[in-house]
Amino acid sequence: MIFNKHITLTGKHAFLTPSKYHWIRYDDEKLDRTFTAAMAAQRGTELHELANNLIRLGVKLPRNQKTLNMYVNDALGFRMTPEQILFYSENCFGTADTVSFRKGTLRVSDLKTGVTPTSVHQLEIYASLFCLEYRMKPFEIEIELRIYQNDVVRIYQADPDVIAHIMDKIISFDKRIKILREEAE
Repeated sequence: MIFNKHITLTGKHAFLTPSKYHWIRYDDEKLDRTFTAAMAAQRGTELHELANNLIRLGVKLPRNQKTLNMYVNDALGFRMTPEQILFYSENCFGTADTVSFRKGTLRVSDLKTGVTPTSVHQLEIYASLFCLEYRMKPFEIEIELRIYQNDVVRIYQADPDVIAHIMDKIISFDKRIKILREEAE
């Protein structure tokens, strides 16, 4: 048999993909909710890409209380780096939306495009990864964490004790995962 070649579909995924088979049990309402959530996630990905490009190119947006505008303008004002990977090990790393370290102050900002309430914990982990990667002590620097969502900026001054605790947990869990990987081989 000669199979059809679907060259334009290579690397793409269908919404009703066999690998995420749970949709076979959906009713119309569940399908609508799931599809709407997927489209919102796609929009979020595209907004992050847009913000990254605007920041990278130094393009300021009109000053207003819109989430994207505040996020981009603040990132430019604080001379932040967009989409920066913060690395401790192959077991623990992540990409911060924007980050900067100047004059003893670490800033980490996160653009949230959904409506679901968010937590500062993700940003605390980024701050911990920064401290581990660049050998900074959280008690010797200022750490400002920002979440931009729903036309509001939530600003947190990170607790150095919390950051140090997360750093210790990263180190401990990383060691444990290495042991588990060795045992699995």
